[in-house]
Amino acid sequence: MLPYILRRVMLAVPVFLAVSVITFSIMQLAPGDPAAILLGGDFLLIATEEDIQEAREQLGVNRPAVVQYLDWFTGFFRGDMGTSLFTGKSVWELVSPRIEPTFSMILMGIFIAVALGIPLGILAAWKSNTWIDRVVMIFAVVGFAMPGFWLAFNLIWLFSVVLGWFPVFGSVNFSDSPTQFLRHMTLPAISVGTSLMALNARMTRSSVLEVLKDDFIRTARAKGLVDRVVLFRHAFRAASMPIVTIVGLSFAGAVTGATLTEVVFAIPGMGRLFVGSVTDRDFPVIQGLMMIFAGAYVFLNLAVDILYAYLDPRVRY
Repeated sequence: MLPYILRRVMLAVPVFLAVSVITFSIMQLAPGDPAAILLGGDFLLIATEEDIQEAREQLGVNRPAVVQYLDWFTGFFRGDMGTSLFTGKSVWELVSPRIEPTFSMILMGIFIAVALGIPLGILAAWKSNTWIDRVVMIFAVVGFAMPGFWLAFNLIWLFSVVLGWFPVFGSVNFSDSPTQFLRHMTLPAISVGTSLMALNARMTRSSVLEVLKDDFIRTARAKGLVDRVVLFRHAFRAASMPIVTIVGLSFAGAVTGATLTEVVFAIPGMGRLFVGSVTDRDFPVIQGLMMIFAGAYVFLNLAVDILYAYLDPRVRY
């Protein structure tokens, strides 16, 4: 098991390096000069060429691209991701207070998707071609097709405006008030997790339904095992590989949905910061956020690969 984990970790390193190169290259190829933007924009004639050259030297963008990349990449692991072009604050200072709201909402959304989607998928597979199966699949189709921002607005209207159960917008740190934290994060997490829950339900149903047709399931039933044991100990574990894969990929969908959800619920998270940075062309902030999201995604894929070895011994052998 340990050699397999070490191999997967070693394979994750070049993936992270490739992501960093792509992230840095995109910002280098993006239109606009950071020095000109800092001095008033590309289209405002308020800075001379000498001023722009001096700003380039201060920002370090006049150095060779390889030197800039190495300095930026090594600085990322030291917590030095550069300085914002507009606020003058370090990127880490801008990002650090926004990590908790964003990842709390994403993790709660994935938890909802897994805790509800997988049991519904198992139930639909076990009761296939019945009214239970049809109801679950209708729910899954509707949930997957429903736009996240539309669901968010309707949740606000029903549970915040009409019923008054949850706050309309904003967030509270867990350390300040766990109760208020949950009240603020419940609706955003439901908005993020609904489509992922539908996807997990459909994938779980398909995987479990395929396994239920195998010979070893008929053998287990012929031995007199109760349905619960056959379903969870034998069928679900054999069908869990594609389910684990789709749960890992759900993280990317959750990140995308989180950006719109943060805007709707006015949550001061990384998604709103990213949108504002793209609008302002604040390149250091964009690079830092892209690396944080990419690093989290690589780590999650690594965790999924390790979980493969636990679920299926053939993988680690």
